[in-house]
Amino acid sequence: MSSAASSCFRTRENGIELFVRLTPKSSVDRLEGVETSADGRSHLKARVRAVPENGAANQALQKLVAKTLGVPASAVSVIAGGTARLKTLRIAGDPKALARSIEALSGQSSG
Repeated sequence: MSSAASSCFRTRENGIELFVRLTPKSSVDRLEGVETSADGRSHLKARVRAVPENGAANQALQKLVAKTLGVPASAVSVIAGGTARLKTLRIAGDPKALARSIEALSGQSSG
């Protein structure tokens, strides 16, 4: 398990908080692994085709994360950074299972 993967989220009692860097208006919807920014914070890179208007990009991100982690879309919500590129998502569910899923997908290469 990489330390970057485990630092892109925080476990909570009934779920996790996932830190995401979102790129809207992309050519594809996909999660691209973990990236560490200059300030040392790690986040999961995500791209969505939706435009950042009227919450469309946030909704697309929520659906993408839910589908990838195998949770209902209603279990994923943006709790911080609604209009920013860096976001915090709240994902309800078993924290250990969600953590394993994120660590597994953060190890994927996007090539």
